[in-house]
Amino acid sequence: MEHAAALAELGAAAAPGASVPFFTQAATFAALWPAIEANLVEVVERGKYSHGPLVAEFEAALAERIGAAHVVAVNSGTDALVLLLRAAGLAPGEEVVVPAFSFVASASSVALVRARPVFADIDPLTYALDPAAADAAVTDRTRMILPVHLFCQLADLSGITAVAQRHALTVVEDSAEAIGMRWDGTHAGLLGAGGVLSFFPTKTLGALGDAGAVITNDDRIAELAGALRHHGRFGHTLDNFPGINTETALPGLNSKMDDFQAAVLLAKLGRLDADIARRAALARAYTERLTGCPGVRRLPTVVRREVETDPAFYVYLIEVDRRDALAAYLAVHGVTTEIYYPVPLHLQPCFADLGHRAGEFPHAEAACAHALALPLYPDLTDAQLDRVCALVRAFYTGGTP
Repeated sequence: MEHAAALAELGAAAAPGASVPFFTQAATFAALWPAIEANLVEVVERGKYSHGPLVAEFEAALAERIGAAHVVAVNSGTDALVLLLRAAGLAPGEEVVVPAFSFVASASSVALVRARPVFADIDPLTYALDPAAADAAVTDRTRMILPVHLFCQLADLSGITAVAQRHALTVVEDSAEAIGMRWDGTHAGLLGAGGVLSFFPTKTLGALGDAGAVITNDDRIAELAGALRHHGRFGHTLDNFPGINTETALPGLNSKMDDFQAAVLLAKLGRLDADIARRAALARAYTERLTGCPGVRRLPTVVRREVETDPAFYVYLIEVDRRDALAAYLAVHGVTTEIYYPVPLHLQPCFADLGHRAGEFPHAEAACAHALALPLYPDLTDAQLDRVCALVRAFYTGGTP
């Protein structure tokens, strides 16, 4: 098929010796194209392009896959966070404890609900919210704690849950990166009031554009999130508005998932376990090759908990000396990397009004200064990984890659 041949050519461009992109799914799409094409043709022939039958099919399939009572598909992981916070009852002026090290959406979603993000430092091993720091950040205006599960493992949910119970707070999870991660058998995002998933193309389960979902076992949160994604339209009378037509009872968003994205995600869902396993194998190979490398301060550390946890490598993050110089060196040699994250949240200009200064959250700031993400995705070949590792060693030893 012409489409598959074109995608295969793109995959060949990433052959050993050529550049190593930070992310590509060309080979994956070449293999999956027949199933994707069949789903896309179905969407076109039905003429229902948004919030249609394939979205409902994807919601049901994903709910079964992760063990959730409800999956509410929306148009981005960020919108999922905003809708979850609103559906969980966050009100303007209330506070949410969030980590100082994360993607900006973790905190900006709180601000978009007109609540106040309150930053706390991270555990330097997991890069996730430190329970003791979260506890110290609680005030009499705090309503929620929002842990973020980053890179390959869950935050310390036992510690965070204990803090929440002590202060009668609600836990909502930014589990955007965490598909496949579990805590004592329960999937990420389902250990508090609810969580979210992002299907941004680079994610472990990625679409062809932006897409996301609210996941929850709470019937009421699911109902509210489902209405809020569709302009607040419930389509039925609510108990607290008896006798009144409440089709649009709340101001909501137009945040419905497109059926085109559902078509792609449905085709990819069946290979999720294989993709997670491939990512884990690549992570092990990175660790084997980079252990003991001069200049590499730290490799990913999966923390052992009191319960069984399932890691899932979304990002392979290392901490290194002369991080920016290494990234530039790799780029010159055709290897693209990413900095997670160049500026901690408390020092971002959009949160300047909160009055934070450098030095307040040292673990978050140290991660921002030294952390570098290496290419990690199922299409990455062993030869490409070897090349990346050889280049990292060559940079620090002065050898020839």
